[in-house]
Amino acid sequence: MTNSARPLHLRLPATSANLGPGFDALGLAMALYLTIDATAADAFHIEATGRNADLCGVLENNLILTTYKDLLSAANRPAPALHLKLHNEIPLGMGCGSSAAALLAGVLLANHFGNLNWTSQQILNEACRREGHPDNVAACYLGGMTASTVSERDVITATCGQNLTCNLFLALPSSSLATEKARALLPLTYSRADVVANIQATALLVSAFALGRADLLRTAMQDRIHQPYRMEVCPLLRRLLPLSGTPGVLGVALSGAGPSVLVIAEDSEDPSSIPALIRQAAGDPTIEIVQTSIAPAATWA
Repeated sequence: MTNSARPLHLRLPATSANLGPGFDALGLAMALYLTIDATAADAFHIEATGRNADLCGVLENNLILTTYKDLLSAANRPAPALHLKLHNEIPLGMGCGSSAAALLAGVLLANHFGNLNWTSQQILNEACRREGHPDNVAACYLGGMTASTVSERDVITATCGQNLTCNLFLALPSSSLATEKARALLPLTYSRADVVANIQATALLVSAFALGRADLLRTAMQDRIHQPYRMEVCPLLRRLLPLSGTPGVLGVALSGAGPSVLVIAEDSEDPSSIPALIRQAAGDPTIEIVQTSIAPAATWA
């Protein structure tokens, strides 16, 4: 028998975490969306379209449904079967926040169909706990450029930059990269000089978004904590970093743990020159480039 809960519509943006120096602290919402229309049903079913539809439509080991079922089981609530009409625009395994969007979707579905009546803070806390770090989930939930940290049990956030005028370009390599593999490349300790350099850059980066100072991004997006160590498995980053500061390009960074690279460009009437510039620097005329923009917060109704 189907559950009587009303249908739920979700719209969750992609995210690019770190933005260079803001390791595990900063995330930027991008206007590429995971959209879900969920209704109670007699059996679980996913009708998937868009990017990686074949993977998004699989029922077994589906992160959205696993999160949904686990959360309601932990709350001692039944998990009503759902029909999900899903459209995905977020590249999977590319450092664009696909897992954060899926986790947040699972939590929102559980809250709605399980009648948990959670607050926004509880929803954010649970999604971040499951992700392991708050940067992607917080940006996906709140939009814009979101800084986040975990204080005791709560995720503390601050969002800005929704009105920063710029164009975003994602350069997508042909193969994906597991976050666990990318994290394994990082050293256990850093020099004081590297840590201080990243603190300075991160402070400047937040100021750039808060004040609309896109001119600061070239300096503010420089990193010495994670990008140098990930170039081994993200060779595209090494080729594209020199674009930062060239005409039309404001900053370049690894998107999350990679392998995608985020290029932030000036807001101009004709941004069509940027993809050609990226392909030339990459040495690959066939590389996929996705143009997008800064996105607002996730929505559900």
